[in-house]
Amino acid sequence: MIEHNLTLKHYVALALLGLGVGISSIQPLEWEAYVLHQIGTVIMLLVLIICLKKIGLSFANFCLYLGFLIIHVIGAHYLYSYVPYNDWFIKLLHFDLNQQLGWSRNMYDRLVHFAYGLLLYPFFYRCFHVWLPSLKPLTLFSLTIQFVMASSLVYELIEWWIAIGLSPEDAENYNGQQGDMWDAHKDMFLATLAAVLIGTIQLWHKKTPITQ
Repeated sequence: MIEHNLTLKHYVALALLGLGVGISSIQPLEWEAYVLHQIGTVIMLLVLIICLKKIGLSFANFCLYLGFLIIHVIGAHYLYSYVPYNDWFIKLLHFDLNQQLGWSRNMYDRLVHFAYGLLLYPFFYRCFHVWLPSLKPLTLFSLTIQFVMASSLVYELIEWWIAIGLSPEDAENYNGQQGDMWDAHKDMFLATLAAVLIGTIQLWHKKTPITQ
């Protein structure tokens, strides 16, 4: 069901995000990088509220969008490269995820970019469906995938532009490349892959789009 106004359930969801931001603001690893990341959080949240009012969103889409922001907020606290997800796996599940999958670097930033395509595809699809209602689902699918690709590219360019004004150490903390010269390329690929996957599932089922 499409909704245009904030209701109690929306406020509860926003309160959970606010709680996450509050906790993440307690002694982040590096304040300057943390603030830069959280500026992005604020901008994205404003976009969400404006789109809810202007075009309407399902509550599921609203929650998926906030889910991405929560993943981002956690990464902002730990500077992405230092999110101790593997320690959490070992402590809670007695399972060394990095070792089992052969990962030699922290993969949390990869998760964030994958989540961008996976969790925000429905939101983007909804926007294009409202703005271009005459387009067929396959065309909307293609347009949404292209937007995910383009926006991922723009994000990497902005990240680079910010980083060149920082010290080498601060730039590494903000970018989280971890010495991988192909980091930006892999991030963009994962966002695109996730969007293709969720978009294909939507088309395959041939049901009312999950964005409506």
